[in-house]
Amino acid sequence: MLKHLRTIIPTTLVLTLVAFFSWGALEPQFAKAVTAQVVITLNVTQGISLTNSGNSTMSTSLGIAQNTAVGTTTWTVITNDGAGYTLALTSTSTPAMQSTTGGFSITDYQKGAPNLWSATTSNAYFGYSAFGTDTLTSDWGTGANCGVGNAISTTLKYQGLATTSAAYTVQKNVASRAATTTPAGIVTTTCYAVEQNNFFIPAATYNATVIGTATPL
Repeated sequence: MLKHLRTIIPTTLVLTLVAFFSWGALEPQFAKAVTAQVVITLNVTQGISLTNSGNSTMSTSLGIAQNTAVGTTTWTVITNDGAGYTLALTSTSTPAMQSTTGGFSITDYQKGAPNLWSATTSNAYFGYSAFGTDTLTSDWGTGANCGVGNAISTTLKYQGLATTSAAYTVQKNVASRAATTTPAGIVTTTCYAVEQNNFFIPAATYNATVIGTATPL
């Protein structure tokens, strides 16, 4: 009987130890947090648009009793360029204002830095100015309209149109900004002025073709 018990006891101990270590191996392990990441890419295409108010007729006809007239157009620039844009004007001919018949023309106003309007005696001039949100008053004056009636504004500054940027002695942008515009765009008003001073412009119909160029920066 004692011999039999000695055989059973070791066997019981072995089974107990195996069960203990097997439970430890099966015990769940607590994992640490891990991370991963992804990159979401969006491409935004640069764009710019320029529209205008269309053709314009000067405020009145000139003649032997009327010496000044003004005209108005507007330009709307829309851009999403974060660096902004510039808007400049040129003409398709020199002088810019020419008759449709007869070969006559009106002298371009000075092509240096814009200045307050002053028409030399015994001549006639055609020039332009600008005002708006993105127009520098230091360049173009403080006027907020193109003139009252047919009178040329005395607070705007003017220059003559040229066919290229290089043809200006000093070219000034009529508008610029260093940021995107609003979705509706930024409107710039350009004013055109004609004056004959102790001089008669030959009777005819005169046209000037003005080109606006909006450039993203």
